[in-house]
Amino acid sequence: MEPASRARLLPLLLLLGLSSGAIIDLPQDEGREVWDYVTVRKDAHMFWWLYYATNSCKNFTELPLVMWLQGGPGGSSTGFGNFEEIGPLDCDLKPRRTTWLQSASLLFVDNPVGTGFSYVAENGTFAKDLATVASDMLVLLQSFFSCRPEFQTIPFYIFSESYGGKMAAGIALELHKAIQQGTIKCNFSGVALGDSWISPVDSVLSWGPYLYSMSLLDDQGLAEVSRVAEQVLDAINKGLYEEATQLWGKAEMVIEQNTDGVNFYNILTKNAPMSSMKSSLEFTQSHLVHLYQRHVRNLNRDALNQLMNGPIRTKLKIIPKDCSWGGQANSVFLNMEKDFMKPVISVVDELLEAGVNVTVYNGQLDLIVDTMGQEAWMQKLKWSELPKFHQLKWKPLYSDPMSSETSAFVKRHKNLAFFWILRAGHMVPSDQGDMALKMMKLVTQQE
Repeated sequence: MEPASRARLLPLLLLLGLSSGAIIDLPQDEGREVWDYVTVRKDAHMFWWLYYATNSCKNFTELPLVMWLQGGPGGSSTGFGNFEEIGPLDCDLKPRRTTWLQSASLLFVDNPVGTGFSYVAENGTFAKDLATVASDMLVLLQSFFSCRPEFQTIPFYIFSESYGGKMAAGIALELHKAIQQGTIKCNFSGVALGDSWISPVDSVLSWGPYLYSMSLLDDQGLAEVSRVAEQVLDAINKGLYEEATQLWGKAEMVIEQNTDGVNFYNILTKNAPMSSMKSSLEFTQSHLVHLYQRHVRNLNRDALNQLMNGPIRTKLKIIPKDCSWGGQANSVFLNMEKDFMKPVISVVDELLEAGVNVTVYNGQLDLIVDTMGQEAWMQKLKWSELPKFHQLKWKPLYSDPMSSETSAFVKRHKNLAFFWILRAGHMVPSDQGDMALKMMKLVTQQE
């Protein structure tokens, strides 16, 4: 069967509810899926969903396994990453032409616990820091690779976006250590940090200059944004991370007021007024309500919420009755407040020194994690090969070999690579699907 025909069957199977919480018994040339829960701690249950690669020329064993981690924290990988970015179907259950499934098996995980279909039974079991997020994921990966030994030797990559990048860095380092210790058996081959919250203060400090260079701030606006950015820096230097999170929210509001509501995820589009976003949150901190609505609720938009809590829930069959998709996302975000502004540059340094392949990629039109900020924290790396990396000239990339239009630039040295993705915002695969797919193939050494 041709790939297009196979893709057309998937929505029908989905709507008819012909699949279950186990490998789907389709003909050999059809795509396979499997999903399950892993109890990572007492009363803490993490949900994962795997798609086997559906390449017409290669068996899944000849292609890599890619795990996708969403941001927030509290954004759902099985929802947003799957149906809005790289999965086989979009939110209308139509085949996605640029799905990564054609070149890799895809593992979507709802983390931290409480995100998406993951859930906790008691409030005390939410993750509060990166160390807990990483240890929870290692429990899940140990279970996954033990139960699915066919993936133990396949190259395994972690791709991520936004806060998912911060989590991916911490998870990658602990996974590398676990493999060395022999507690997890897998062929870990690299981590990709997309528009990632690696050094929040470097992002905040670059917001003003970036917007000014794009004619979205005047001199007075630049001065106002720079003042509050310096306050964020001061709080972080003093170790006042909770206060830094509050000031980060203040900086965003100053930017909104001076730019007529620029979209933090793509500066060429416009934000909906925050007042139009209805919420039933239980937060008492007004700044967290505002931040949650922009950075997590945006990933749980109404159409996706209806899909996940409707047809997808019916398809999966194993979701507990009292668990709704995204129902605990607000608590996930709230519990990570003190960890939110902490940098993890040192973690990236450890990965590089350990020889782990690290890829950084960023969308040209992203504001919340702008490219200037990414370049700033990379300058702070202590990796011994960094001077040689910076000496290299970047190379242009073309998503369409028949076109002369530049789609991206790339620079690579030893185990570090950087991709500048043009005409993309924060969600690179959504904005530039062809280039994102090409980048994934380059990172996983398929091109």
